[in-house]
Amino acid sequence: MVLGVSFLALTACVPVDNLDWDLRNGAGNTSEAARQATAAAPMPDGNGILSYPGYQLVKARRGDTVAAVAGRLGVNPEQLAQTNALRATDPLREGELLLLPQRVAAAAQPAVIGGTGAVDITSIATTALDEVGPSAVTPVATPAGAEPLRHRVARGETAFTIARTYNVSAKALADWNGLGSDLAVREGQTLIIPVTTGPAPELEPVPTPPGQGSPTPTPPSATKPLPDEKPEVAAAPAKATPPSPDLGAQRSDATALAMPAAGKIIRGYDKKKNQGIDIAAAPGSPVKAAADGTVAAITKDTNNVPIVVIRHADNLLTVYAGVDALKVKKGDKVKRGQSIAVIRQGDPAFLHFEVRRGVDSLDPMTFLQ
Repeated sequence: MVLGVSFLALTACVPVDNLDWDLRNGAGNTSEAARQATAAAPMPDGNGILSYPGYQLVKARRGDTVAAVAGRLGVNPEQLAQTNALRATDPLREGELLLLPQRVAAAAQPAVIGGTGAVDITSIATTALDEVGPSAVTPVATPAGAEPLRHRVARGETAFTIARTYNVSAKALADWNGLGSDLAVREGQTLIIPVTTGPAPELEPVPTPPGQGSPTPTPPSATKPLPDEKPEVAAAPAKATPPSPDLGAQRSDATALAMPAAGKIIRGYDKKKNQGIDIAAAPGSPVKAAADGTVAAITKDTNNVPIVVIRHADNLLTVYAGVDALKVKKGDKVKRGQSIAVIRQGDPAFLHFEVRRGVDSLDPMTFLQ
């Protein structure tokens, strides 16, 4: 499993407005990685359609299924489902966007006449225009601005990894695509990428610490005796310079990590292809915190498999994927060696483990004891 920058998929099941986007409130702040300003999310027309020159999407209503949306727009439900990696009977979240398999005009909606329902005047008028012919139908409104790029979610991707790919914020990506509070995405789902409105703002200059930037005064000459000094007195022999300490041997325990699972490493670290290590282990065996820290977030990948992120001292983050039966929640304090989950069933079953400092992945083997 290649998680890329999966440690940034930091979402617990809490309301979106309360999320600690990009770990802004603690060590590991990665907000500088996606600072481009983006336009406001586009507004669909009365039928929930977003229309661009190259494609159209429809926004689901409360209680919708794929088949219900297809019936409302007059498209084949199986085609609509297949286009969006869904089944025709699948329920949809309110605000979820579906890519339409073919373009539609202003779609008629069934009018409710008689009974307890009200008459939908808009749908009656639309139906009448449709019967006149295509030339009389008002085109579906096109949102202002540039056509957004589309991204088809691949296995293992998260909302945060996708946002980082396009250098936009995860919050903007969620707003534009109607993602839920857990920012879950599914394999095969089509997302539209927020349109940027300008480059990243200039960073404020870092103030120069006191004492830096000014010339160093010339010290008094060591060869000139001071006024009261007696030149004839020999100076005491200089002491031998002590050997430099071996800093590598004095590595702080704060950066020394324990193995998170008992097993053989079946895939090593590669900064471009595998930004962590994979540890084969028996399904159901414990996954342990590599060091003392705080659970920064819990989210899921496209296969609905949990991902746990723990923040440690020294601006260090550890990521645990391929786990199940979580024993911790966001905000929990954990101790080194504490069980946080178990290895998930798989063929093979393994733990994907990453170490991060800021936005950079690091080789876990340099930290593990």
